[in-house]
Amino acid sequence: MKIVPEQRVSISLSTLLVIMLAIPLLVILWQLRSLVVLLMISVVLAAAIAPVVDWAERWRVPRWLSVVLVYLSLLGGIAGASVLIGPAVFSQIEQLLRQLPVFVKNLTLFIDDWVLRLNATRPELVDQVEQFLNFQGFTSWAIRSSQQLLVRSYSLTTGIVGGVFSLVLSLFISGYMLADSQTLIGGLIHLLPQPWDDRLAAQVQPISIRIGSYIRGRFLVSAILGIAITASLSVLGLSNFALGLGAIAGVTNLIPFIGPILGAVPALVVAISQGWWITLWVLLLFIVIQNLETYVLDPLLVGSSVGVHPLYQLLAVLGGTQVLGIIGALIVPPWVAGAAVLIENLYLHPKLTAEKQRMIVTSTQNTPNSPPSPVP
Repeated sequence: MKIVPEQRVSISLSTLLVIMLAIPLLVILWQLRSLVVLLMISVVLAAAIAPVVDWAERWRVPRWLSVVLVYLSLLGGIAGASVLIGPAVFSQIEQLLRQLPVFVKNLTLFIDDWVLRLNATRPELVDQVEQFLNFQGFTSWAIRSSQQLLVRSYSLTTGIVGGVFSLVLSLFISGYMLADSQTLIGGLIHLLPQPWDDRLAAQVQPISIRIGSYIRGRFLVSAILGIAITASLSVLGLSNFALGLGAIAGVTNLIPFIGPILGAVPALVVAISQGWWITLWVLLLFIVIQNLETYVLDPLLVGSSVGVHPLYQLLAVLGGTQVLGIIGALIVPPWVAGAAVLIENLYLHPKLTAEKQRMIVTSTQNTPNSPPSPVP
């Protein structure tokens, strides 16, 4: 009988100290989660604007000046768009929320009338349909869920500075990151031991490109779809709410996977109260828009910038929404895309290279020596 030697697991003192220091560090990070989220937002914004700043720097424009000009241009564009279409958008959204109970009531009456046309008297089927399609209960649930997400998202910033100033602070932090990025990154890299300092320093640029290209692509795709939906709804006879519904669809489309569905729901609720033909056309519109995004715009504008399997992207969206609310659904996917760069370049690629080298060595060792050539 073969005796298996006893295996012992030993933990060094340094490993034990790292574990002991990691626990209070995690507690501190949890207490500072609002600041951590603010830094995450700042990094995403900095990565999205970095190519423009780098381009200006190549033309011998001082980096700090290019950062200031880029941010002034962005703020000016946002302010101009808010002045031009902001009042109309908010007015239509306010009118939509005010008339939402009427839409839901008309929808319920329309379904009852449709079922009654199929039956001479009111059968039990009507009650079952009403119980299954409890639109008032569904609307209340949707409103409560939206309020919870908004409260969860807003509570992340109220602990630091509150609301709008938190966004301004994230813009300021991202601008400082861009203006002095080399010094900032170099100082952080020097804290790491060799050879990890050089390895991670080489990954800063690919991570920035991955995060920036993803967030720029999402914003561009959302803007295009928002304009297309607004114009299409105006043609279909929903001009009173077309601008507001298009803005809602454009903003929600920033969230991958579930965003297009969330943007289609308000338009369908309004369309159903107008009749089945309009509802059918609106439904076809959003089906076409969804396919246009999936097969044309995303591959063209976002491309392979994510570098993550769609299932992991969906889990990132759901996990970010659960923990951080709407903010998490927006900023967690680009961070997952950036983390994928580290996994690919520091683990997967070296692993594949080592496996190929091992296969070459093994095949070389297993190849028999060729016989000597005959002497003429």
